[in-house]
Parts: sequence; C-alpha cells; structure tokens
Amino acid sequence: MIGYAGADLAIALINVLLLGLLFVVGVAIARMRSLFAIVMLSGIYSLISATWFVALDAVDVAFTEAAVGAGISTALLLGAMLLTARTAKPETRAMRIVPILVVIATGAMLVYATIDLPAFGDPDSPANTYVGTDYLERTPEEIAVPNIVTAVLASYRGFDTLGETGVVFTAALAVILLLGFGERSLAATFNRKKDKN
Repeated sequence: MIGYAGADLAIALINVLLLGLLFVVGVAIARMRSLFAIVMLSGIYSLISATWFVALDAVDVAFTEAAVGAGISTALLLGAMLLTARTAKPETRAMRIVPILVVIATGAMLVYATIDLPAFGDPDSPANTYVGTDYLERTPEEIAVPNIVTAVLASYRGFDTLGETGVVFTAALAVILLLGFGERSLAATFNRKKDKN
C-alpha cells in the first residue's frame, strides 16, 4: 500500500506544480505590456495546460490544446502582430478594476453552478448512464482501444472530429488570407513606414 500512496502523492504534487505554473504564467500575462511576450507566454500557458491534461490521462484533450492553443493560436497571433503595435496602451486605474470584477462575478457564477452537479463518481449521474455505459461496454469488443475517450472521438464520433478539424483548418486559412502573410504583407508594412516618414 505504501507504493500506491507514494504514487498518489507524486501525482498530486505534479498537479499542484502544474497548476502553480499556470497561475504564475497567467499573472505574468496579465501584467505585461509587450504583445510579443504576451503571445509567447500564451503559448507556454497552452503547453503547460496540455501537460496537465496528460497528467490527468486526457491525452486527446492535451493533443487538441497543444495543436490549437500552442500551435495555431500562437502562429495566428504572431501574424496579427505584424499589423499592430508592439506594446499595449497603458490603462487607467479605473479600467484595471473592470476585468477583476468580471472574473470575480464569473467565478461566483461557476461556483454557484457546481452546487447542482452530481457527486464525483456518482454511478447514477447522467454521464455514467444512458449512452455512456454503451460506449464502456462495447468499445473493448468493437474497437479494442484501451482509452474509451479516444475510441469515442476517433471512431464513434469520427466524422464529428473530422468536421471540427476542418473548421479549425478553414478558420486558420481564412485568417492567413486576411492578414496577407509573406512578401505582400512585408511590402505593405514597409510602404506604410515610408509614407509616415
């Protein structure tokens, strides 16, 4: 039993460490004014989130977070920075309080909403009844994939996943076309700088 207790303690410490890193990076993002640093830290935040999802055995969610959060989003934000200033405008003290109030109100609503949630691991909860039990019973025989979530996303809901991937790809392509990457974008930036001078 000591081995299991030690493993549980190690997993708990890893989770606390990752959550602490997320908190530190989030505070750093909120306090910075350099847009480049904010974009880079946002990518780091997504990678830490993906690592945490792996620690929670949600590999499919971790893959999505790493691909979309750290990959596509970071690339699109860096591309958008070509068309904007490099630093954010300073805010007045009154404007700094508004986001804090929004976060507190949202957090209070989320905590209030958790009161109606079923207990963790409740076998009679909606997630553990209806179609979920069918997936649990049929997956080992029909698909032979040990991770049920991966089996659901890749097989039972394969067309949905393909559609979601297509939507993300189309959105990324549309943003790239709107921003105008490459020589055309670079030439436009230089022409604007010449006109200002």
